[in-house]
Amino acid sequence: MTKKSTLTWWLPRILCVCAILFISLFALDSFEEEATVNQQMLNFMVHLIPSFILTMILVMAWDKELIGGLIFAGIGIITSPFVFMINYHRTQSVGTSLFIIGIICFPFILVGVLFILNHLKRVRYFKEIKARRSRNLAF
Repeated sequence: MTKKSTLTWWLPRILCVCAILFISLFALDSFEEEATVNQQMLNFMVHLIPSFILTMILVMAWDKELIGGLIFAGIGIITSPFVFMINYHRTQSVGTSLFIIGIICFPFILVGVLFILNHLKRVRYFKEIKARRSRNLAF
């Protein structure tokens, strides 16, 4: 494999791990001074559920790039209006809401597109190898 193909293979995986870690940071909001330790830990685990789900999708996408790419792109696209509306009601600013969508949703759309492109690239590569083998066998 070339360096370029290695980069295209690792890039969506590394970006996805970074995006999941970023989403996980929001779970730190669950700690309150008034709550007991058990309540804080329960709230923390509940806030980490999206990160656990995204991690399971990443594990599945590691081998099944097309399916994982479609799921990640779908997650980014489907959650965008909800993230926009929640932030617009808080800030009353379209620009701020779009910026937050860019930070939260766009990385998952990008990861999905990169997984899909890498899958298509690998399919084309294996078709070329198969065609070369069949030409060599014909002679």
